Amino acid sequence: MLQIRPNCECCNKDLLPTATDAVICSFECTYCLDCTTGKFAGVCPNCGGELLPRPIRPASMLEKHPASTERVYHPEKCAS
Repeated sequence: MLQIRPNCECCNKDLLPTATDAVICSFECTYCLDCTTGKFAGVCPNCGGELLPRPIRPASMLEKHPASTERVYHPEKCAS
């Protein structure tokens, strides 16, 4: 099950579970769309994998399986 991390690992922007501008790789590295297109050209800086839109968990399932509250922030990997 996806963790649904609460922020962009690059700029630390908040990404709500319903965010349509959140992207992830197969390891769930999480970024906002601005960092993905502006800095990474759609490629995860951690693993080199493709960054794709993060699925949105239905509200009814968020109650039973809440999103993660653990923030992951690695600004050093985001240098242009």
